[in-house]
Amino acid sequence: MGVIPEGHTLFVVDIEYVVPFEQIEPVLEPHMAFVKQGYADGHFLCSGPKNPRTGGIVIAIGESLAVIEALMAEDPFVSAGVVKVQITEFAASNRHPALV
Repeated sequence: MGVIPEGHTLFVVDIEYVVPFEQIEPVLEPHMAFVKQGYADGHFLCSGPKNPRTGGIVIAIGESLAVIEALMAEDPFVSAGVVKVQITEFAASNRHPALV
């Protein structure tokens, strides 16, 4: 089995801060626990902050857009209302051999 399971696709999750970073900081630790769990559960392929630090990007793996939307609704950033999330599904028709 490859990195991307059969029947799954990739999603770009674009996270944008909608409040000053001082309001992000108190939610950062719970958000990072959520991210760690996302990797443990096989939902996340890579992630990190944008530069400049106006939010972050997650490359997620899922069966459908609805699954990833439901997952991201559990992010403490989202439940605290400190971010806006844009999720884009894409067909990875070209892949590095490590992703096959």
